[in-house]
Amino acid sequence: MNDSIKREQSKLACPAEHENPRTKCKVISTKKAPAAIGPYSQAIQVGNLVFTSGQIPIEPSTGAFVEGGIKEQTRQSLANVKAILEEVGLSMSNVVKTTVFMADMNDFADMNSIYAEFFSEPYPARSAVAVKTLPKGALVEIEVIAEKG
Repeated sequence: MNDSIKREQSKLACPAEHENPRTKCKVISTKKAPAAIGPYSQAIQVGNLVFTSGQIPIEPSTGAFVEGGIKEQTRQSLANVKAILEEVGLSMSNVVKTTVFMADMNDFADMNSIYAEFFSEPYPARSAVAVKTLPKGALVEIEVIAEKG
């Protein structure tokens, strides 16, 4: 990789001190949502946008999956998203886009019934896709983009 590409990529990443004045990039972290289980952040804020990492149904106080099926897992995944957003003074009404990853598209109706409890009109844009497997065998993983404004 040439030096100019490395320099450009380094401008996009937030440094260890959690803020990059060139991009107005800020790492968002809260103990009210599960800690990252890999080399990523719970969320990143760039300008007025907040990008969450995918949230799986881990209960932050225990570090374990919630018991139950797709409904319980969807509720916990969205509760984790909500906790991350609240860390920067946002709510689910600030969400403009969601992506829902599901292990089985046959669970869509049940996932959707819980999803609807967390959002109101105007609903955010959404993509929902079935994937082969999710981290730790989760049934659902949800990421969002929210606007601070």
